[in-house]
Amino acid sequence: MKNWKKSLIIVLAAFLLICLGVTVAEVQTKFIRRIIDNVIYDNRNHYLSCEQLPTASKVMQVVEEHQDAIKEIEQVKPGFIGMDIDTLSCPGRADIVFWYGSHQDRVAIESIINDDAFFGVPYRLHNR
Repeated sequence: MKNWKKSLIIVLAAFLLICLGVTVAEVQTKFIRRIIDNVIYDNRNHYLSCEQLPTASKVMQVVEEHQDAIKEIEQVKPGFIGMDIDTLSCPGRADIVFWYGSHQDRVAIESIINDDAFFGVPYRLHNR
């Protein structure tokens, strides 16, 4: 009976250590969230804090300067792909959200941007 209790305690301690390790790794890398976003929702997020985002005026300037790239993205499937500037989530800061209707649209958008940022501005891809 005592060996059974010791074994149970060891198993529970190991389980708690694994849970703690996964939690720490998730907080630092967001690997679980990335998998869920990518595989289940077909989204791509940057996971940056508000302090890490550029100012809203910088984002507006980049969007104005690169209308040709935005139009190219929107022309992949007119009416089903678009772009928003998110200024509500972080007051004074912003990022770009490209929305689309299918995984093929996402792949096309990613190939046009071909970078982790849209001309220096963090962006998100959302399947709507």
